[in-house]
Amino acid sequence: MIIERRMTKNPVTCSPDMSIQDASDLMAREHVHRLPVLDKGGRLVGVISEKDILKAAPSPASTLSAYETNYLLSKLTVKKIMSRNPVTVTKDTTVEDAATMMVDQDLSCLPVLEDGKLVGIVSKSDLFKMLLETFGARIPGTNISFLVEDQKGCMAKIIGDISSRGLDLVTCAVLNGTDSTNRLITVKVSGVTESELVDIIKPYAIQVMDVRSYS
Repeated sequence: MIIERRMTKNPVTCSPDMSIQDASDLMAREHVHRLPVLDKGGRLVGVISEKDILKAAPSPASTLSAYETNYLLSKLTVKKIMSRNPVTVTKDTTVEDAATMMVDQDLSCLPVLEDGKLVGIVSKSDLFKMLLETFGARIPGTNISFLVEDQKGCMAKIIGDISSRGLDLVTCAVLNGTDSTNRLITVKVSGVTESELVDIIKPYAIQVMDVRSYS
């Protein structure tokens, strides 16, 4: 899947000369946690986040009054504290590549550019939502996680067995196992009890790790 299908299109932005108080108010009003920063020509020059603003704000232990604190924040501009030259992706970047970049470089978001223009943004929250979808977190059913030997065709046999019984396979994911010889598989199936699903899976599993139902 490509980022274009998961990104937030036409994200809320701010300018480098906006005060961080106004940027903070804009985030609160638009219910976002970060803002791409665009110059007068519409070129992406940075990203500012709630975390950046919190770091720049006076400490709660400060002797400054609320008026003095707000005054200082009104004078401090976005360009002073924004993250410059942010890592970006294109609309055709895969979700897998984007997630790898965010994890490896500890990034909370990735602006999406097309021909040098900002067209979207993808955040860790967007990827977490995909994780919920991958595991069918909001869909009723019985979920089972189990270890299998790392052999070709194993997944096809399991899915085929479930399907042949007229059951509805909600989701299926293959993850790293305990070592290089096995894989951890998690499936969610509707229309089956926990004990029935364990009986189906047992012939294929080295070990059943967990089974539970969601309504």
